[in-house]
Amino acid sequence: MRAVVQRVRRASVAVDGEIVAAIGPGLLALVGVAGDDDEDDARRLAGKVRTLRIFRDEGGVMNRSVEEAGGEILSVSQFTLMGDVRRGRRPSYAAAADPEQGERLYAAFLATLREGSVRVADGRFRAMMDVELVNDGPVTILLDTKRAF
Repeated sequence: MRAVVQRVRRASVAVDGEIVAAIGPGLLALVGVAGDDDEDDARRLAGKVRTLRIFRDEGGVMNRSVEEAGGEILSVSQFTLMGDVRRGRRPSYAAAADPEQGERLYAAFLATLREGSVRVADGRFRAMMDVELVNDGPVTILLDTKRAF
Protein backbone atom coordinates (compact mmCIF):
# COMPACT_ATOMS: atom_id res chain seq x y z
CA MET A 1 0.00 0.00 0.00
CA ARG A 2 1.07 3.55 -0.60
CA ALA A 3 0.12 6.80 1.05
CA VAL A 4 0.94 10.41 0.39
CA VAL A 5 0.56 12.07 3.79
CA GLN A 6 0.32 15.84 4.06
CA ARG A 7 0.26 17.89 7.24
CA VAL A 8 -2.65 20.30 6.79
CA ARG A 9 -4.27 23.25 8.48
CA ARG A 10 -7.58 22.01 7.07
CA ALA A 11 -8.85 19.66 4.37
CA SER A 12 -12.16 18.55 2.89
CA VAL A 13 -13.52 16.20 0.26
CA ALA A 14 -16.67 16.73 -1.79
CA VAL A 15 -18.67 14.39 -4.03
CA ASP A 16 -21.05 15.92 -6.57
CA GLY A 17 -20.56 19.34 -4.97
CA GLU A 18 -21.49 18.13 -1.47
CA ILE A 19 -18.84 18.10 1.27
CA VAL A 20 -18.79 14.56 2.66
CA ALA A 21 -15.87 14.96 5.06
CA ALA A 22 -13.76 17.77 6.51
CA ILE A 23 -11.07 18.19 9.16
CA GLY A 24 -9.21 20.97 10.87
CA PRO A 25 -5.50 20.71 11.65
CA GLY A 26 -4.09 17.24 11.07
CA LEU A 27 -3.21 14.91 8.22
CA LEU A 28 -4.58 14.29 4.75
CA ALA A 29 -3.72 10.74 3.64
CA LEU A 30 -4.16 9.78 0.00
CA VAL A 31 -4.11 5.96 -0.01
CA GLY A 32 -3.59 3.45 -2.82
CA VAL A 33 -3.84 -0.35 -2.67
CA ALA A 34 -1.75 -2.72 -4.79
CA GLY A 35 -2.84 -6.14 -5.99
CA ASP A 36 -0.23 -7.87 -3.82
CA ASP A 37 -1.22 -6.05 -0.62
CA ASP A 38 -2.89 -7.79 2.33
CA GLU A 39 -4.34 -6.98 5.75
CA ASP A 40 -0.87 -6.74 7.26
CA ASP A 41 -0.02 -3.94 4.80
CA ALA A 42 -3.21 -2.12 5.80
CA ARG A 43 -2.43 -2.40 9.53
CA ARG A 44 1.21 -1.38 9.15
CA LEU A 45 0.41 1.63 6.97
CA ALA A 46 -2.34 2.84 9.31
CA GLY A 47 -0.03 2.47 12.30
CA LYS A 48 2.67 4.47 10.57
CA VAL A 49 0.27 7.25 9.54
CA ARG A 50 -1.16 7.51 13.06
CA THR A 51 2.25 7.60 14.77
CA LEU A 52 4.29 9.58 12.22
CA ARG A 53 6.06 12.33 14.17
CA ILE A 54 5.70 15.36 11.89
CA PHE A 55 4.04 17.86 14.23
CA ARG A 56 6.06 20.43 16.15
CA ASP A 57 6.66 20.10 19.86
CA GLU A 58 7.16 23.00 22.29
CA GLY A 59 10.72 23.45 21.01
CA GLY A 60 9.60 23.72 17.37
CA VAL A 61 10.98 20.28 16.46
CA MET A 62 8.83 17.83 14.44
CA ASN A 63 8.52 15.36 17.29
CA ARG A 64 4.79 14.73 17.83
CA SER A 65 2.28 12.45 16.12
CA VAL A 66 -1.16 13.57 14.95
CA GLU A 67 -2.60 11.99 18.12
CA GLU A 68 -0.15 13.81 20.37
CA ALA A 69 -0.86 17.08 18.55
CA GLY A 70 -4.63 16.68 18.93
CA GLY A 71 -5.15 16.62 15.16
CA GLU A 72 -7.50 14.78 12.84
CA ILE A 73 -7.01 12.56 9.78
CA LEU A 74 -8.82 12.78 6.45
CA SER A 75 -8.24 9.65 4.37
CA VAL A 76 -9.00 9.51 0.65
CA SER A 77 -8.73 6.35 -1.45
CA GLN A 78 -6.69 6.96 -4.60
CA PHE A 79 -5.88 4.03 -6.86
CA THR A 80 -3.85 6.31 -9.14
CA LEU A 81 -1.03 6.15 -6.58
CA MET A 82 -0.35 2.72 -8.09
CA GLY A 83 0.22 4.26 -11.54
CA ASP A 84 3.44 3.15 -13.25
CA VAL A 85 4.94 5.60 -15.75
CA ARG A 86 8.28 3.91 -16.38
CA ARG A 87 7.23 3.21 -19.98
CA GLY A 88 5.45 5.74 -22.13
CA ARG A 89 3.42 8.69 -20.99
CA ARG A 90 0.18 7.01 -19.98
CA PRO A 91 0.22 5.43 -16.52
CA SER A 92 -0.39 1.71 -16.24
CA TYR A 93 -2.57 0.68 -13.34
CA ALA A 94 -1.84 -3.04 -13.66
CA ALA A 95 -0.33 -3.08 -10.15
CA ALA A 96 -3.48 -1.64 -8.54
CA ALA A 97 -5.80 -3.93 -6.60
CA ASP A 98 -9.13 -4.82 -8.17
CA PRO A 99 -12.00 -2.75 -6.72
CA GLU A 100 -13.22 -5.46 -4.31
CA GLN A 101 -9.78 -6.12 -2.83
CA GLY A 102 -9.01 -2.40 -2.78
CA GLU A 103 -12.20 -1.58 -0.89
CA ARG A 104 -11.65 -4.41 1.62
CA LEU A 105 -8.06 -3.38 2.38
CA TYR A 106 -8.90 0.32 2.44
CA ALA A 107 -11.64 -0.49 5.00
CA ALA A 108 -9.06 -2.43 7.06
CA PHE A 109 -6.73 0.59 6.88
CA LEU A 110 -9.53 2.89 8.15
CA ALA A 111 -10.50 0.47 10.92
CA THR A 112 -6.91 0.38 12.18
CA LEU A 113 -6.64 4.18 12.03
CA ARG A 114 -9.80 4.43 14.11
CA GLU A 115 -8.35 2.22 16.86
CA GLY A 116 -6.47 5.27 18.13
CA SER A 117 -7.83 8.38 19.78
CA VAL A 118 -7.67 10.58 16.68
CA ARG A 119 -10.84 11.49 14.76
CA VAL A 120 -10.78 9.94 11.26
CA ALA A 121 -12.89 11.15 8.34
CA ASP A 122 -12.87 9.68 4.85
CA GLY A 123 -14.13 10.23 1.34
CA ARG A 124 -16.18 7.78 -0.73
CA PHE A 125 -14.51 4.75 -2.24
CA ARG A 126 -14.65 4.70 -6.09
CA ALA A 127 -16.23 8.16 -6.27
CA MET A 128 -14.97 11.17 -8.20
CA MET A 129 -13.92 13.49 -5.40
CA ASP A 130 -12.85 17.11 -5.14
CA VAL A 131 -10.18 17.35 -2.45
CA GLU A 132 -9.28 20.73 -0.99
CA LEU A 133 -6.49 21.34 1.48
CA VAL A 134 -4.30 24.00 3.00
CA ASN A 135 -0.81 22.58 3.50
CA ASP A 136 0.94 23.23 6.79
CA GLY A 137 4.64 23.70 6.15
CA PRO A 138 4.32 22.21 3.60
CA VAL A 139 5.14 18.80 5.02
CA THR A 140 4.53 15.87 2.64
CA ILE A 141 5.67 12.29 3.25
CA LEU A 142 5.50 9.28 0.91
CA LEU A 143 4.92 5.91 2.59
CA ASP A 144 5.05 2.53 0.84
CA THR A 145 4.66 -0.79 2.65
CA LYS A 146 6.82 -2.50 0.02
CA ARG A 147 9.72 -0.34 1.16
CA ALA A 148 11.03 -0.90 4.66
CA PHE A 149 9.55 1.20 7.44
